[in-house]
Amino acid sequence: MLPEAPPPEPPTRAAALRPRNAATLILIDRTRRTPKILMGRRHPGLAFMAGKFVFPGGRIEPADRHMPVAGALSGRANDALAQRVPRGAEGLGRALALAAIRETYEETGLMLGTRAYGPPETAPAGSWSAFRGAGVLPDLEALHLVARAVTPPGRVRRFDTRFFAADRTTIAHTVPDVVSADSELVELAWVTFAEARRLDLPRITGVVLDDLEIQVRGGFAPYLPIPYYYERSGKRLREVL
Repeated sequence: MLPEAPPPEPPTRAAALRPRNAATLILIDRTRRTPKILMGRRHPGLAFMAGKFVFPGGRIEPADRHMPVAGALSGRANDALAQRVPRGAEGLGRALALAAIRETYEETGLMLGTRAYGPPETAPAGSWSAFRGAGVLPDLEALHLVARAVTPPGRVRRFDTRFFAADRTTIAHTVPDVVSADSELVELAWVTFAEARRLDLPRITGVVLDDLEIQVRGGFAPYLPIPYYYERSGKRLREVL
């Protein structure tokens, strides 16, 4: 008699992908009656959000914690950035704001900041050294926190993203030819809110557009809500920070 076959092993569950801290920057042109926002189309060959129109952004890098700045984030933004984060995350909000500025430069060639105080005395190696070379000091006072969103489980990439906004007038320097057919963003466009909603957008980008429009109409007043979007047990949730 043949021995009884052992029972099959239970299927192993893939380890949950932990979201990485990231930041996005939405540039707004309010020089005319109808505001416009800057959006970029991602390369169609990318693994994450291929071909979608998004705001420039990405995850924090270690150098973002060491770049000198001009001005500070508002108290309202700092308070919201400090919520729902693990202990020992001091300086996270500042680093997120700087990540948003750096990623915007890397993806679009646009440097946000000021030349009013002279160039940074020091700068970490890499992209931040370009700010020093251009005499631009990042200005965190110009940034407004609009929303926070965590990529749902099951995606090939997961980010805990903070969405900042800044006026187009905060662009202090532009490096040409950063956007091309071979770069992360293959196209840039200044579009109205109505035009943006007709683009091929990730779901969360469309949601944040609504939040941004409320903020713009309200002049980024400190009493306006800063929503936090995440998913739990398959249910989409929204809190206010």
